Amino acid sequence: MKRFSIIIVTYNSDKDIFDCLESIWENCDIPHEDLEIIVVDNNSKNADKMFAEIRDKYSDNIILIKNDKNGGYGQGNNIGIKQASAPIIMIMNPDVRLMEPIFKTILKAFEDDKKLCMYGMQQMFSRVKKSNRSFSFTNMMNGHLWVILTSLCNKMGCFFPKYQYLQGSCFFIRKDVIEHVGLFDERYFLYGEEDDLHYKVVRDFGAHIKYNSKLHFIHLVEDRPLSLDYEMMLLDIAIKRHEDKGYSRTKTLKNYLRRTDLRLIREWYKYKRGKKNGYEVVRQFRYNIKQLMKVN
Repeated sequence: MKRFSIIIVTYNSDKDIFDCLESIWENCDIPHEDLEIIVVDNNSKNADKMFAEIRDKYSDNIILIKNDKNGGYGQGNNIGIKQASAPIIMIMNPDVRLMEPIFKTILKAFEDDKKLCMYGMQQMFSRVKKSNRSFSFTNMMNGHLWVILTSLCNKMGCFFPKYQYLQGSCFFIRKDVIEHVGLFDERYFLYGEEDDLHYKVVRDFGAHIKYNSKLHFIHLVEDRPLSLDYEMMLLDIAIKRHEDKGYSRTKTLKNYLRRTDLRLIREWYKYKRGKKNGYEVVRQFRYNIKQLMKVN
């Protein structure tokens, strides 16, 4: 019987997937036959070539599924979850690299605590650079508190499972739990999955979520230049997801305005010190939020 099913959704990820897979095998501290790796490709250009290379290197040890469309991050993961045979699912992005053996520790945690639903680890940007966002407070929190507490708690390693959701690029969840809450919401193409999943798990099972700062993974995320279109897209997704939970559009806009007030101060200081900044983007984003609040 498989112990873990690892779901990796790819989209034009041929430059990432092989190092990702290699890091799994290198850091596998349980019998290899206990792992089930499922790669779901979301209709990439070079999917056939990538799959052929994976088969050549790993034979039949990896399940390869070619999605006939790019239905988004959640839809791709749902395909893999439905295929999975293990009781514990690991969601893993192709640009994630494991840093040390993790599976024995995590398996013991799930076996010792039958109520444990989800498990997360410390996100790193490199072997020496920690991420400031291994977990975040729910976006339905007061915006000022969200910024301050998310930053402080990540620096101090203080995780409050009822109010904080795990970084979605690499985490573990029981299969029966994610099936119970309805898998990933396929109405949304990308973004906001972690907060949404956390809300449903806590609602139905309680805050049985563990974060272990002593286990690490590298997430190869490039610094994204601040973009007004990107900021507006995230806001729109947050509004829609929150309305599904009965949380009003007005409250979401107020929270984002408070968060943006603090971001504007930070970007202003960067600007004054001559550092690369997005002051004008954040200022315009704040203006757009205030205009939406007037319309609302």
